Amino acid sequence: MDIQNKRILVTGGSGFLGSHVLARLRAIGCRHIIAPRSAECDLTRESDVLRMLQKERPEVVLHLAAKVGGIGANRKFPGTFLYHNLIMGTHLIEGSRQYGVEKFVMVGTICSYPKFTPVPFKEEDLWNGYPEETNAPYGLAKKMLLAQLQAYKQEFGFNGVNVMLVNLYGPNDNFDLESSHVIPALIRKCIEAKERGDKVLPVWGTGKPTREFLYAEDAAEALIRAAEVLDTPDPVNVGSGKEIAIGELVKVIAEKTGFTGELKFDPNMPDGQPRRCLDVTRAKQLLGFEAKTSFSVGLEKTINWYLASRKVAAAA
Repeated sequence: MDIQNKRILVTGGSGFLGSHVLARLRAIGCRHIIAPRSAECDLTRESDVLRMLQKERPEVVLHLAAKVGGIGANRKFPGTFLYHNLIMGTHLIEGSRQYGVEKFVMVGTICSYPKFTPVPFKEEDLWNGYPEETNAPYGLAKKMLLAQLQAYKQEFGFNGVNVMLVNLYGPNDNFDLESSHVIPALIRKCIEAKERGDKVLPVWGTGKPTREFLYAEDAAEALIRAAEVLDTPDPVNVGSGKEIAIGELVKVIAEKTGFTGELKFDPNMPDGQPRRCLDVTRAKQLLGFEAKTSFSVGLEKTINWYLASRKVAAAA
């Protein structure tokens, strides 16, 4: 599909990933982009979704809008995370089917994988168990949307695809400690601890679990490639294919932010899933996608963006 001349609807366009997707779409020459804010269209309300689709008549939908957060937020708001993610996606997929959308791209999550999935995670293992408890409601909501796309392909011939993204990071990320993911949270904590002159930095968990991370600009490229070339509703893992232990991650971020104090891990706090690392073979085969940004470079760009944004906020 040549998407440059298509009418493209991007949900969540004002969010972290959305900002990078919109920038990438504009960079490749897409001229008809619709990116409504939540105040204009509440995706949890079916009437709002249908009204928007009837008015805008998109040919391609990139569904990025989601209720997301780290372990703390998932533990605090499990019902909210399940309901909002499930209902937004369900309304949008059904409405897109009704209004003849040509391609629907959904952002899935590796939180949908079973807690003890063999590493590296392969797409065929997705249904082999229950997700890790701290983020299971969120992961299950996204998994049901995958099932909806597969069922709609079978019954209606609806062209929906599902890209399973790992943890993202990069400029424009959410640095609110109440809801942020691990990288922005650690960057902010290290910088603030350094500024206060703290000797010790508390860190949740044992530091033993591993995670895989993907720079947001690379994720945006993968999603656009999915809109252009992917034609299966079956899940496609998208990540860097490399894992790092949380303990090592904290050390790297502390070094790059200049925090020299002690890192004190708290084993009484939850670790989350023991390991996360994807088999990205399918993304290479079907999308021709491989992550371009090295983790070191991506972290430095993220830290520099956060420092610059703090200066702008302080000057305002």
